[in-house]
Amino acid sequence: MSYPYAMESSVRVFAPATVANVGCAYDILGFALEAPGDEVCISLSTEPGVRITAISGDGGRLPRASNQNTAAVAVQAFLRQIPLEQGVEIEVHKRMPLGSGLGSSAASAAAALHGINYLAGTPLSQTELIPFAMEAEKAACGSAHADNVAPALLGGFVLLRSYEPLDVVPLPPPPNLYYTVVHPEIELRTEDSRRILKKEILLKDAVVQWGNIAGLITGILQKDLDLIGRSLNDILIEPERSLLIPGFESVKLAALNAGALGCSLSGSGPSLFAFSASLQTSQAIGTAMGSAFADLGIKTQKFSSLINCSGPTLIKPSTHRAA
Repeated sequence: MSYPYAMESSVRVFAPATVANVGCAYDILGFALEAPGDEVCISLSTEPGVRITAISGDGGRLPRASNQNTAAVAVQAFLRQIPLEQGVEIEVHKRMPLGSGLGSSAASAAAALHGINYLAGTPLSQTELIPFAMEAEKAACGSAHADNVAPALLGGFVLLRSYEPLDVVPLPPPPNLYYTVVHPEIELRTEDSRRILKKEILLKDAVVQWGNIAGLITGILQKDLDLIGRSLNDILIEPERSLLIPGFESVKLAALNAGALGCSLSGSGPSLFAFSASLQTSQAIGTAMGSAFADLGIKTQKFSSLINCSGPTLIKPSTHRAA
């Protein structure tokens, strides 16, 4: 089957950072941020295959091998379903910290997939791109989870109701729900954060967690910010992972005292996120959390905004052209 190609041979794409888990909803819920994010340039080439031609903003740490870099792995997975006659060249420009708990690997994969899908004539929907991005996540951390890549591709909140079969449910966020994300300049590997988790949980704890997940989803759907705040309580994962983050309890308390509806880890950490009902409060929360980290001698980056509902965006024209 052939598809109408885009007029361009090269395109630059921004894809957003994401918050996964969202407190109690481990591995099944995530949402997209307005900032930070990654930019990826995808170019069609006369040379066959998929190649990483440049990476910036990573301090030389990311792999260039096509079977290891998430942008390239995602594009290769796409091309197994939608073959192209040309080769593909990829530039990755990291605009967010690595190992931050903000879906860095997912943002690169989502941007690359959005770009190659566009150049191929958009044969697939954003939802249909998710399995390719999950392959990239597996290459990055050994787990094909989708609570980062799904919101990175779709925007808004995304619920992963099931992985087998994959069942993705977009959830439009309340219009007055603001996030604050604070990234302390320390790094945690997702593999390490997964390794410390308990393999078994008590039924009574599971019941509490299920109630919080149900309350969180209901709060999002009913646009009930108070219910969202009451439900943002993770009694299973946060107690384990928070031990890896210096000053976690004092930073969380600072967020709540500054007016946060709730506060928890972003993904596996070390970043934390909080929800609030106004931009002013969101920014005040960021200042308070940053100050709490500063008291421990830890520098931070802070981000506050409404939730990103658009996912990846094209940045045209690209400054790169295929040879």
